[in-house]
Amino acid sequence: MRSSSGTDEKVAILGAGKMGEALLSGLLRAGRRPEDIVFTERHAERTKLLEQTYDVRGVSTAAAAEQADTLLVAVKPQEMTALLDELSAAVTPDNLVITIAAGIPTQFLEQRLATGTPVVRVMSNTPVFVDQAMSAIAAGAHAGEEHLARTEALLRPVGKVIRVPESQLDAVTALSGSGPAYFFYLVEAMIDAGILLGLPRAVAAELIVQTAVGSAQMLRDSGEHPVQLREAVTSPGGTTIAAIRELENHGVRAALLAALEAARDRSRELAQGQA
Repeated sequence: MRSSSGTDEKVAILGAGKMGEALLSGLLRAGRRPEDIVFTERHAERTKLLEQTYDVRGVSTAAAAEQADTLLVAVKPQEMTALLDELSAAVTPDNLVITIAAGIPTQFLEQRLATGTPVVRVMSNTPVFVDQAMSAIAAGAHAGEEHLARTEALLRPVGKVIRVPESQLDAVTALSGSGPAYFFYLVEAMIDAGILLGLPRAVAAELIVQTAVGSAQMLRDSGEHPVQLREAVTSPGGTTIAAIRELENHGVRAALLAALEAARDRSRELAQGQA
């Protein structure tokens, strides 16, 4: 089990789907030893593939709980109850349980696991696949500073991590959890616009994708407010301000506000078990 220094921490990834595999590969790239990681996967063929690819063992749910200090729950929300039924007899307060299942509060897990089990809830997003995730973490009733620090250490290899109160995770889900889809939607629309303006699809796509990458890097690295960066591109009487006027005329800003409110409200519904 984990030493007092944390260097021999054993990690189990429960559910080696796309997100689980991304976290598994990220841990290995960050220097975790294969022998310190196990995973669970329902399908035998995929278990064999992951074992061969990463030199990490696939085990049963009960074995994962017994062997690992930290259990990273990466199953789909609809599979959570069945998983907790398997875990309940094996998990103790010595384990740290980290859940990345969307919409499921820490209390749901705490009520089904041994009293005092520390649970940390995570909302991440799909850029985890390119080590650029934005992950927000929130402590459950029994999780303290040590547990949050261990969670951060697990997630930093695949992106950035911030701490928030659990009450804010529905807003995080709307903003960054679903956020990549909004950007993909915008890029898709801009590529279509390029085609409408007479550009070949491949050219329009290359122009917009690189523009998106460069703009994101400027936002991250410049330290300037988005308004300042936008104004630097917006000359008086020029092409950019003409385009922005049309965006405002069509209520794009108001539509974004309404869209994110809808996503937050849906996240709350899912957390309350509404289909």
